[in-house]
Amino acid sequence: MQYLNVYSKQEILSRTRIRKFETKLGEQVLTVSGAESLVEGIGRTPAEYVVFGIPEDIGARANSSLGGTSTAWQPFLDCFLNIQSNDFLTGDNILMLGHFDFSELQRLIETNAHGQDEKLEAYRHAVHTIDETVEDLVRIITAAGKIPIAIGGGHNNSYPLIKGAAKGLHKAGLIPLAQINCVNLDAHTDFRPAEGRHSGNGFRYAEEDGYLQKYCVIGVHENYLQQNVWLDIVNNPFIDLITYEDIFILEKRNFIQAVAHATSFTEDSYIGLELDLDSIEGVLSSGMTPAGLMPLHARQYVTLAATDSKIAYLHICEGAVTLDDGRHDPMTGKLVSYLVSDFVKARE
Repeated sequence: MQYLNVYSKQEILSRTRIRKFETKLGEQVLTVSGAESLVEGIGRTPAEYVVFGIPEDIGARANSSLGGTSTAWQPFLDCFLNIQSNDFLTGDNILMLGHFDFSELQRLIETNAHGQDEKLEAYRHAVHTIDETVEDLVRIITAAGKIPIAIGGGHNNSYPLIKGAAKGLHKAGLIPLAQINCVNLDAHTDFRPAEGRHSGNGFRYAEEDGYLQKYCVIGVHENYLQQNVWLDIVNNPFIDLITYEDIFILEKRNFIQAVAHATSFTEDSYIGLELDLDSIEGVLSSGMTPAGLMPLHARQYVTLAATDSKIAYLHICEGAVTLDDGRHDPMTGKLVSYLVSDFVKARE
């Protein structure tokens, strides 16, 4: 598959710090054999979860946002592979597939596009290439009865994840139509108008193209909810949101009740479980916030939703270790590794 770097066991072990008397996740996770095709390898593996990275900035730049979302995957991988393998999480039910590399697309845009408007248009065009590639992989994984765990990259990748999962689950006979639901923990709805693909409108495109049935967002900040988007949501019975202010300022319901509402609202089908790291206070991202959720809330969210829903995929996105403006936080990768391990443990 173009743009996909598939990992060998040797590559995984080279990132794993082997210690006497200990077993790390990197020693236990599975990989695809080089002698197999991607479809054969994913279909053959006994693993239930297929982890892959989408380290790209293109969707964020297409949304006029700061670059840096490409930097979280490798630090996550280094942290995740060095988790202890134990009775709580052995790792032998996880396939570490690899990561996409779209850096050449970005290089071509930066080299050949001139002026901000031309670059913006080029980035939005490039997002379509990412859409098609990610969709193909997710369709293969879900059609094989596995659960994709995708680490971004921008939230633009919600669209190919929804579309690929809907097609794959339909092909596997698990849903009657190629259509799924989504629950999203996010400071923003990412339901901006379909003005060209970018990180702020993945759910809009998925809904308009018929792949997204129901959508519920938890933790939206009222200060960043566009009036036109708000009106679209309140007039659509298949979309719901619970604002951060309703949970933590006005205390109309607590956080656990908010998650329970979202999973109940979407319980009639498989859900794509989405987590935008810009919802968590102080986490480095293009839209980072000084007033948001705590990491504890994010961990509770993936745990509760994983145990209370039929999961189509898990998508954790928008985090960065280094932003284009020079800000740096090496802990982002470790936080993502906690969230992924929480998700797998909850389902196990």
